Amino acid sequence: MCGIAGCYQQHDGFALAEAMSDRIAHRGPDADRVYAFDEGDVRAFLAHRRLSIIDLSSEADQPFSKRGLTICYNGELYNYKELRAELSKAGVGFRTNGDTEVVLEAWRRWGPDALKRFRGMFAFAMLDEDSGSMYLARDPLGIKPLYFLRRQGGVVFASELKALVTAVGSELRTEPGALIASMLYYWLPEQRCAIDGVEKLPPGSWAEFRPDGSSRHEMYWRVTDVATEAAAGPRADLRTIIEESVAAHMVADVPVSTFLSGGLDSSLVTVLAKRMDPSVDSYTITFRAQDQKLEAMPDDAIYARKVAQQFGIDLHEIEIAPDVVELLPRIVDILDEPIGDPAAINTLLMCDTARDAGVKVLLSGMGADELFGGYRKHLACVMGAQYQRLPGVLRNGVIGPAVRRLPVTVNGRGLRYARWAKRFETFANLSEETAFRRSYTMYDGDQLAGLLSPDLEPYVGKLLSEHADIYHDTTLDDHVNRMCLADSRMFLPGLNLAYTDRSSMAASTEVRTPFVDPIVARAAFSIPGSEKIHRRVSKLALKKAAEAWLPKEIIYRPKASFSAPLRAWVRNDLRELVDDTLLRGELVGSGFLQRAAVQKLVDDERAGREDYSKQIWQLLTLETWTRHMRSLGVTITSL
Repeated sequence: MCGIAGCYQQHDGFALAEAMSDRIAHRGPDADRVYAFDEGDVRAFLAHRRLSIIDLSSEADQPFSKRGLTICYNGELYNYKELRAELSKAGVGFRTNGDTEVVLEAWRRWGPDALKRFRGMFAFAMLDEDSGSMYLARDPLGIKPLYFLRRQGGVVFASELKALVTAVGSELRTEPGALIASMLYYWLPEQRCAIDGVEKLPPGSWAEFRPDGSSRHEMYWRVTDVATEAAAGPRADLRTIIEESVAAHMVADVPVSTFLSGGLDSSLVTVLAKRMDPSVDSYTITFRAQDQKLEAMPDDAIYARKVAQQFGIDLHEIEIAPDVVELLPRIVDILDEPIGDPAAINTLLMCDTARDAGVKVLLSGMGADELFGGYRKHLACVMGAQYQRLPGVLRNGVIGPAVRRLPVTVNGRGLRYARWAKRFETFANLSEETAFRRSYTMYDGDQLAGLLSPDLEPYVGKLLSEHADIYHDTTLDDHVNRMCLADSRMFLPGLNLAYTDRSSMAASTEVRTPFVDPIVARAAFSIPGSEKIHRRVSKLALKKAAEAWLPKEIIYRPKASFSAPLRAWVRNDLRELVDDTLLRGELVGSGFLQRAAVQKLVDDERAGREDYSKQIWQLLTLETWTRHMRSLGVTITSL
């Protein structure tokens, strides 16, 4: 796992490549180099920061050149040994023992068709010195990031947005629609970037940039197509596929550890990994008792300890009690874009601790909820469809008003079920796509527009239409699988994979996700939604598969979220920052946000009438991000 950056057809390319490389040094502390190619009408500079995982020798350092091809590669190819054997039989000679050279030779033999053969996570640049073309490619599900900016008839690219901003920040400006999208979602969908003109190479795609300034972009893998094909085919053997995926993700020349929350997904990955390698250990988080009380958070560490004890796993516990005021600007910088999910802090602190112990690779259970219908929102939307069968007079005249009157805290203790009921009531009467969007976003359209300058209102309608277009872009006739497909296209790459990559790489660690795998994804969509959510049980098909390895106490325990004690932070630790930085900040002062509307969010939260801690945290991170961008020379645009 590494960091990559580069410039193609840029007159100042070497300086830009060096600046970008320095800015992402955290992604690869083991080796670094800038490769220059300047012949004829082609100028290319490739920068690489290496975190050594497979083939630790200096021979495998990058950028890696061989017979007219040079690759700058971030990722891991889990099936590289099989591909190497196939290429060797065809007469290809290898001088290293890692996956980088396999990617290069596979590209030489099969071109972009090689991407369909790769099982792994990756983003890479490939310079073809004979044709003069520069190619960029990204893995099927978007695990590894790749940002690029078209400039001077060529392209500048990097693993992280901050590298581009460092190099050419004075040329850049923010994109208001993306900032508003971050308010709606508390993260950014793949098709949007917070900096105008910067693009994210879409998952499952590759692009070619040519010396004459032309370019092309192609998709080689679409989860929508895979889901349709899988739904029409035979049901997959989940146990075999999950076990094989965990085994594939264990490939490394360094020790492998895991995250263990005590929930189904992380427990399943951990126990399977432990069966394959007895030296595997795990990391989990705990919270301060007072924070758990206000947040009404269950103590998940109890279950993590049970799994560790039963299976003989060495468990390292990390208490999440950071100086959040001091940590806020750091996590905003790490995340690149305005991502308002505090779970990134958990990942960062766990990875920091693991790295201090010498760990470079950790396995995560991420992705199972998206693919197998495991989130509360999935069950809630199914329940909402059933709720609509009740008489309207009962729903709208009795239940709705009663729920809206419920407080969310009493005597300093959070009322979790009241919060859930109030949330459910906001979308239970809506149509399928609208209900799904409202079940996990921060505001409905009118609420979001009410926070913004009236001049920005047109952006809101466009954002809602974009969500509807993506949700309906399928022929699946299954409610649950339509939600899973939308999550695999939006929520998974836009939030969970994004914050995991940035947070883990900030600590110079690699996180692997065995559920976020093309073969597992195909298997997931071969299962009908009725077998994912049945009655009040979510993720049922995966739970039944897990019975081969885990005790039912772990498999069928209540769902817990990987979050942080936001209410405690917003009410206590961050109180002065909310007043001084947010309410008196640039976004309010410029009119981008309406002061009275933001003040009402804060007042309702502090009075315990509503749980707006997540909204306030997101706005605080957005304000902090905006100030940070301005300090780097980026123009802040309100319209």
